[in-house]
Formats: sequence, structure tokens, C-alpha cells
Amino acid sequence: MMEKEVVLNQTHSRHTLLWLIIIFQFSLLFFSAFSAEITARKILKDKSKKSPKVRLEKTDEKVIINNGIVEVTIEKPTGHLLGIKYNGIDNVLETKNDNDNRGYWDIVWDHDMYDKLATRHVIIITESDELVELSFTRVWNKTKDHDISAPVTVDKRYIVRRGVPGVYMYGIFKRRKYFPHTYIHQLRIVFKLKEDKFHFMALSDTQQRIMPRREDREHSHCQVLAYPEAVLLTNPINPKLKGEVDDKYQYSIESKDNKLHGWIADHDAVGFWMITPSDEFRTGGPHKQDLTSHVGPTALSMFVSNHYMGKDIAEFYKEGVAWKKAFGPVLIYLNSATFDHAHRYRKSLWKDAKKRLSKEIKSWPYSFAASKDYPHADHRGEVSGQLQVRDKYLHKQLMKAKSAFVGLAAPGRAGSWQTEGKGYQFWTQTDRAGHFSIKNVRRGKYNLYAWVHGFIGNYKLDRNVSVHPGHKKNLGTLIYDPPRSGPTLWEIGIPDRTAAEFFIPDPNPTFVNSILNHEGEKFRQYGLWDRYSDTYPHHDLVFKVGASNYSRDWFFAHVPRRTGNDTKATTWKIKFKLQEVKKSGKYTLQMALAAANFAEVQVRINTPDGSPHFTTNRIGYDNAVARHGIHGLYRLYSINVPGKGLRGGNNTIFLTQTRCKDEFMAVMYDYIRLEGPAV
Repeated sequence: MMEKEVVLNQTHSRHTLLWLIIIFQFSLLFFSAFSAEITARKILKDKSKKSPKVRLEKTDEKVIINNGIVEVTIEKPTGHLLGIKYNGIDNVLETKNDNDNRGYWDIVWDHDMYDKLATRHVIIITESDELVELSFTRVWNKTKDHDISAPVTVDKRYIVRRGVPGVYMYGIFKRRKYFPHTYIHQLRIVFKLKEDKFHFMALSDTQQRIMPRREDREHSHCQVLAYPEAVLLTNPINPKLKGEVDDKYQYSIESKDNKLHGWIADHDAVGFWMITPSDEFRTGGPHKQDLTSHVGPTALSMFVSNHYMGKDIAEFYKEGVAWKKAFGPVLIYLNSATFDHAHRYRKSLWKDAKKRLSKEIKSWPYSFAASKDYPHADHRGEVSGQLQVRDKYLHKQLMKAKSAFVGLAAPGRAGSWQTEGKGYQFWTQTDRAGHFSIKNVRRGKYNLYAWVHGFIGNYKLDRNVSVHPGHKKNLGTLIYDPPRSGPTLWEIGIPDRTAAEFFIPDPNPTFVNSILNHEGEKFRQYGLWDRYSDTYPHHDLVFKVGASNYSRDWFFAHVPRRTGNDTKATTWKIKFKLQEVKKSGKYTLQMALAAANFAEVQVRINTPDGSPHFTTNRIGYDNAVARHGIHGLYRLYSINVPGKGLRGGNNTIFLTQTRCKDEFMAVMYDYIRLEGPAV
């Protein structure tokens, strides 16, 4: 009996101990949660103390928005940005400039007419402790504004938020049906920074340096080269820059990568950054190149331009067709660090700016912009699917379209997204299995486009894609059949829409820009077109299939030859052997171009003279050679080559670029392939 009682007592003791442990753990959880809530409240309280409320001050001539970190001053009613006060600097913008030449929007329309988009009215959209949003507007008036102002209605927005060291800017532009037709060549925001402070420019991890001053581009300090934008610094204020080239087009970046660039004021250890978290509102798709920052010091946010496209961009706005588009928001971000003589603060400022960019991208679309023309996340949709490639001459089974670019843009022909600018575009890249998801798409009707690295041509889904707010649409598995007529007999290059894999010469040592020392940016050095004549002083390029190497023996641009003060047409030869030829067979020459500027490529088979077998006729306005691009607009030509024109044994294809009035009439090849008859 006693043994039983002992066992019962032991069991009771265990139960009691278990309950005590449970109660103790519960208490710990309770007090931990209570403590966390108190800590969170304290952090919020401390944050509130550190981040003053946003305040708006109005006078007859200006409005001032102050959040305790930055003070933003805007002129009334023009909407020109007069100043940004930050971290002890009274104004990071150049105060020597006129009011309309510090921070402003501008537009170029019709025959190079120019307008800084001064507005006539200012409206307070939001005024709270958390943010202030202002709207500066101008309604186009046919009687008052014809031939003076661009025929668009303008709404320029400024937002200053609590705790954010910067200002958000966006604009809504509209055209009524009765507005006269017009061409819009350029739309952008421009910032002219304090010239005595901002000397260090940063575009990427590798493109950073002390820049020339504005005065260095004046005639007494430089030599103008082949065109006004390019100068050789002969007597710069900073003697270390003597002998270098400066050209704003050397700092161009593709839209998909053009998300962060700016300037650093060295003595103040302050950074001024242009942050663009989305490119949905830009023209020409993800590969459109455009300006960033350049000597001034100037920082740009480019929305519309014909750079690297020329007249091919769809920039004509018809009378009778209404149009509306929101550009932005973009963030003008300022940061600061502790000064040190070793300039370590530069790395800190750049690293912090990249961190801020990541934060802005994650926050896109913003929830705080008030315009109904800028939909928030809950008013957007999502489109997903999987892209595969079918090419029986490469693989019997379907291939995953890995790292392909897939996008939604205005309905049009395959590849039309390259020149489309009136609507919005949304792009992503596929994963290794070809899956894609395009998020935060505005409501609307689109076509789905794609191109796949390693394959020629453009993909377009054969039906429209309608996107609705809050809806997720899965398109399933999509199949791309790239252009192909038969098996590959030989090929030159890589189908990647650029000429980057071809031979890019070292620049003339006289014309070097040291910011471009990274191998991947060598193509942006000045004067590379002239190196063709140096590389081939007596004869034109000859490529021997099976013996030549395209990375060494195929010049990146098919340019005219320099002969003294003149230029002349050039003919490149592709020599190859065929063991046997089907005289009745159909062969195909696939010729993909990465760029063209006032050029014409004539193709001849086994004879250098006489009428060409094929001609592109005059094509292109992208000026990629002069503007240091490695591509412009993509073009593909599938050229029928009858078997009777080929021989068993040695053959030669002659490619003549006939236009040669100046050295910039040129093409860049992306990829060339000869296909045999279908099997």
C-alpha cells in the first residue's frame, strides 16, 4: 500500500512540475511579447522624434516643403525646382543659373522646338504630417500657345515624404482630340548641380571618376572632335584629365540597367542620386539606350528620346486621337557620409544609394502617389506562363527559353515594342526553365512579346492579353518557332542583338576616356570606327569560315574606309566551302543586324560586281557608331539563296555597305548564318 502511495505521490509531483513549467514558459512568452510591443512603440516613438513632420510654406513666388531632412523650394506657378537644401548645403542646385535652369522638365517637339514646360497653376493635392504632394499644371490653349508651347496638357507632381531624404517627381501628360498633330522627340527632367561642389560622377560599380568641369568644354580648354558632343581636353582645370575625351553619349546605359546614377560633392561627402525603380513608362523597351549624367554637373531622367533610334521611334501624335501617359515617379535621393581623405565615403555613398534603389524597387508601385493616373498595386494585374523554343535542327525536343526577355507592350507586329513609346511596357526575364511572371501590370490590352538569347527573330503571342486589376492570368506553355529554313552550314557570331562578341579594337591612345577602362565598356571609347582603316589599311575584311575567329577577325561595325579626307564604301568577304550543292535546293542566308545608320547592305553571291542578289535598301537612323553604342534597333533579313548560285567547293559572299558620305553611315551585324535546304 505504501509503495502504491509513493508512486501516486511521484506521479502527482511530476504533473505539478509539468504545469509549473508550462505556466513559466507561457509567462515568458507573455512578457516577451509585452516587452516587444513596448520596444516597438519606443522605436516608433524614437523614429517619430528623429523624423519631423512634413511642413508646407507658401509665398507669392514659391512654395517650400520641409521634412527636417531636405527643404525643397519650387517656383510658383512655373513648377521649376529652385533649390534643395540638405545636410548643411543651402542649395545643391546651381544658384548662378536662372530659375528655369536648375531643376526642370523640358520637351522637344516638331522641328526642334523647345519648351521648359512652365506651368500656370499650383494645387495642393495632399498636405499632412506624413507627406506633401503638389501639382503644377498647364492646359494647352490653341489661341495662346500655338507654336509657342508643346501641344500637351501638363501636370507636374512633387512629393516630399516624412523621413525620406529626397523628393519624388512624376508627370501626367495629356492630349485632347482637337490638339494639332505633333512629333515629340524628347521628354525629360534635368538637374544642374552646384558646379563648385559636385565633381565625382558614378554610373555603375565600375564607371566612377572625377569629371571635367563645364568650363573644360569651352574652346579655350578643349578641342572639338568629329561632332560637338565629343571633345579632347587640352587645358582642363584638373591637369590629371588632360588628354582625355569627354562625350555625354559615352555614359549612356540600357533602360533595364538605367536605374541609378548621380554625383558626389567630395568636400561635403554628400551624394545626389537619380533613382528610377521602374522603366514601365520609358520608350523602346528594356534595351533602349539613353543618357544618364554628364559634365555640367548634370543629372537626367530620360522618359522619351530618339537616341539610338532616330526617326524609327513612333513619336508622331495624330490630331483626332486622345492620349494620356504618366511618367515616373522617380526619386531624387540625397545621402551623406563622414568625410575622410582616402575618399572611402564615396564607396559608402554609392553602396547606400544602391540599397535605397532596392528599397524603392520593392515598394513599386508606390502607395502614396495620389494621381488616379498612377494605379497602386491593387489596381494592377499579373501575367505568367512558360516559354519554350522549338527548332528541330538543334534539338528534337522542346528547349527551355532560359533568360529570355518577355514583355507586354502595345499591340503591334512582332518586335514593334522596340519603337513603341506612347503606351507602357512591362518586362521580365525567364528562369532556367522558361517560366516568367510579369507583375504590377496596368489595366489594358497588350501583346506579349519575347526574344530568346541564342535564337534569331522576335516572338509574339498570336492573341491579345487583357489585364484587369487584381487578376492573375496564366498563359500556360508558349512555343516559339524561330526563323529557320534548314540545317546550319556555318554561322558567325551569337544571336544576342548586339555586336559585343565581335572584335572591338583598342582605342587610339590619343582619344581615351578613363572611366571606360573596364573591358565590358570598351566599345564606348571614342573613335573606334576609325580603327577599321588602321586595322585594314590596304584591303577590306575577309572572313574564312572554319579558320577565322569572329571575336578576332570580324570587326564590330561595318563602316566606310577612310582614305585621306574622304570615305569610301567597303566590301566584306565571307569565304566558305561546300562539299556538295543541291542546285535545285533552297538555301537561306539569315542576316541579323544589331544597328544601322543611313546604311545599305548589298549581298552578292560568288561575284563582287553587277546587280546585288539582295539589298536592304537605305535603313536606319540609330547613329549607334557615333554615339558609342554596341547596338541600336534589331533587324532580321531571311535571304533566299537558290542552289544554282552556289558551287561545290569554294564560295564567297560579298557584303557591301554602299553608303559612305560620312564615317558614321554603318551597320553592326548581330549574327549571320547560312542554312542548307530543308530536310
